[in-house]
Amino acid sequence: MLDYAAFPEQRQALIRQILQENGRVICAKLAAQMNVSEHTIRRDLQELSKEGICKKVYGGAVLQLPDAGSFVSRKGQEFAGKSIIAQKCVEFVKQGSCVFIDSGTTNLAIARALSEDLRVTVVTNSPEIAVELLKRPQCEVIMLGGRVNRTPGGCVGSTAVGQLQGMIFDQAFIGACAMDPDAGLTGFDFEDCEFKKAVVRQSNQVIIALTADKIPGLARYVVADASEIDVMVVEENLNKEFLNAFDAQSIHIVTV
Repeated sequence: MLDYAAFPEQRQALIRQILQENGRVICAKLAAQMNVSEHTIRRDLQELSKEGICKKVYGGAVLQLPDAGSFVSRKGQEFAGKSIIAQKCVEFVKQGSCVFIDSGTTNLAIARALSEDLRVTVVTNSPEIAVELLKRPQCEVIMLGGRVNRTPGGCVGSTAVGQLQGMIFDQAFIGACAMDPDAGLTGFDFEDCEFKKAVVRQSNQVIIALTADKIPGLARYVVADASEIDVMVVEENLNKEFLNAFDAQSIHIVTV
């Protein structure tokens, strides 16, 4: 057996591998597996965090996801998977309700999946989602204004946040960059994350839809604790350990 205590490069290579496979690591388990101290593992995680591989959390570390890029660059990615998730999401939307649909490519798929017969008021900060919703004659569309941020593909500045204050949503579909049972929902753009926080405060039910590659993971800025999320729609191939961890946070999990 390799003496991991004497070979830090091999230790860190194994930690990288486990992070890529499982999304997170626990110091105590790694220390036992490699027969080294937890202090040594914490030092390794510190080095890997400097490289942008992971972010340290209590008791271990979580894989740091790469910046997803602009809305335009993401539109064609994993289209089939997002469409399947979207079909399940629209089942939560009720006749006569007022919902918010956040910017994002998965949420664009949700807008496209809404029935043309559904009588609903939809508020959005995304020009592209607003255009899609206008194709549905029974849908009243309210578009929040201001400068369009190219990263999320929507208006997220002070004008849009101010307009939210007079609105209460039955449901809000929040765009998700990364989700972790302990760290919660996180994103890459500071202004966008502050906007999402404001939407969460105005919503009776918060729903997020994610592809499996975003779980578990951490981005730069916190949007909401896991306990603030009511429903999570995810692909069925998500690791059962994480499904149980989210369930323990009282999140209603729906797999597709």
